[in-house]
Amino acid sequence: MIEPKIHPTAVVDSGAKLGNGTAVWHYTHICSGAIVGSHCSLGQNVLVADNAVIGNCVKVQNNVAIYGGVTVEDEVFLGPSCVLTNVTNPRSQVSRKSLYEKTLIRRGATIGANSTIVCGITLGRYCFVGAGAVVTKDIPDYGLILGNPGIHKGFMSRHGHRLHFNKDGRANCPESGFTYKMEGEEVHCIDLDEEQPLPDNLSVGSQNYDFFKNTDKH
Repeated sequence: MIEPKIHPTAVVDSGAKLGNGTAVWHYTHICSGAIVGSHCSLGQNVLVADNAVIGNCVKVQNNVAIYGGVTVEDEVFLGPSCVLTNVTNPRSQVSRKSLYEKTLIRRGATIGANSTIVCGITLGRYCFVGAGAVVTKDIPDYGLILGNPGIHKGFMSRHGHRLHFNKDGRANCPESGFTYKMEGEEVHCIDLDEEQPLPDNLSVGSQNYDFFKNTDKH
């Protein structure tokens, strides 16, 4: 058992739950009733509100607020200053604390820096939201969303590379070698179930994004 690491400037309210090995960094506030899993990293100036739920091995970068009604599953990446919401029509004069809308960010999703996630939607497993995108609709597993308003531009592999499907609806990730299959509007990984962790030999990057992008062109 590894005790959580909490920076002296952080505030963890009584009643908050932190899992083993989780790190809470400078000026971060974990409210009573919040649940944070094991081996997470919560960067500087993060807020986790009451009734927010964070799974295991989640990376939350600086200046992110995770409000009540938001559920973040395992191995999600929340980029710097991304925005999560919990009321579609907020008014200062009207209290809607009992009406928070549910937002679900599923396993392995990446939310890019400065992006905005409108509440009441589900972001699929291993989806990828580009920096600055504004997401207003559900995203399928492995879906790539870019722009404002966010537009579905394709699919990304679990390792974060564009998938180019052939006539048989198959695509290979240039980094892992895993094969992905498109069936209708859904994408699945043939070689590894979506709920399974990566094997150790594929969990550490060896080359940057440009290397694989250039390789994929040939």
